[in-house]
Amino acid sequence: MEPACILIVDDEPFNLDLLEQELELLGHTSVRAANGLAALDRLNETAFDLVLLDVMMPALDGYAVLERMKAHEVWRHTPVVMISALMEVGSIVRCIELGAEDYLPKPFEPVLLEARIRSCLERKRFRDREMAHLRTIERERSRADELLHAILPVSAVAELMETGQVKPRLFDDVAVLFIDLVGFTAWCHRQTPETVVAEIHRLAEAFETVAQAHGLENIKTIGDAFMATANLLRPHADPVEAAIRCAGDMVDIAAAGAPGWRIRAGIHIGSVVGGIVGRTKYTFDLWGDTVNVAARLSGLGDGCRLHLSREAFSRLADKGSASPIGRVALKGKGEIDVYCHAFAPLTV
Repeated sequence: MEPACILIVDDEPFNLDLLEQELELLGHTSVRAANGLAALDRLNETAFDLVLLDVMMPALDGYAVLERMKAHEVWRHTPVVMISALMEVGSIVRCIELGAEDYLPKPFEPVLLEARIRSCLERKRFRDREMAHLRTIERERSRADELLHAILPVSAVAELMETGQVKPRLFDDVAVLFIDLVGFTAWCHRQTPETVVAEIHRLAEAFETVAQAHGLENIKTIGDAFMATANLLRPHADPVEAAIRCAGDMVDIAAAGAPGWRIRAGIHIGSVVGGIVGRTKYTFDLWGDTVNVAARLSGLGDGCRLHLSREAFSRLADKGSASPIGRVALKGKGEIDVYCHAFAPLTV
């Protein structure tokens, strides 16, 4: 047997000496308690693998100690073997009902004591391994949940965990915001990989923060472009204005970096199809004309400009904040009416 730490409780010093000697021969460490109250004190001080508990003791008897142990959140899992000269069936039944693992008569047989101790310790260690395994599973489950929440919207995670899938669906009246960094590709070629990744990480974290602050859902990062939506999975009273404020915050954040980035952004509002793709690596994504138009609008201009479609412009409370630039041909779409919103302070 592996060495164990065992609490021995008895009001007779001779019995304690005898138990201590037997446990030492078996390779175990023992701690004494001369009565029930002392036993509770020892339990508060030390974690034991097993308790050998006398029944008949003054002040606090073995029944009371056993009852308190089994009502305690931690002690209840420590096995208890009762050792007593009282061999009435009622006493044995009472101890077993209170949660004792076994009941041995005094004077005890060393061979029987060893067998009982071995059996109790094996069961306890098996349970300890099982609990450790369950804790590991729970940690891994929590980590998996955290990863899912990091890459998927909250409602999508809930549906995925409940049904094992997320049904694709059509979302109406969704504002899609794309933000693009001007000159990023050329800058990349002059930097170390560590510098490139660090800067994208800074901007991606900032975009996630400001998107959340304005009630947008951060959908994904595509190279040096960032995509978010408003009124997709969470209702938003004014999705276009929220997207404009989010883009405005990113102007200052991007400019504060070492490269002094200029950004360009595009907003369109309409219907999108949303769903999860992938089998081992989940990705929540959007498709449709609304997404494509917003992405094309973000590629217009030379920076610090926000381009809106006619549908997005129509949602502005202050129409004077954006000016028409006429019809612009967008790849895969043809000509559409485009409006330009200049961020303040304007950088040219």
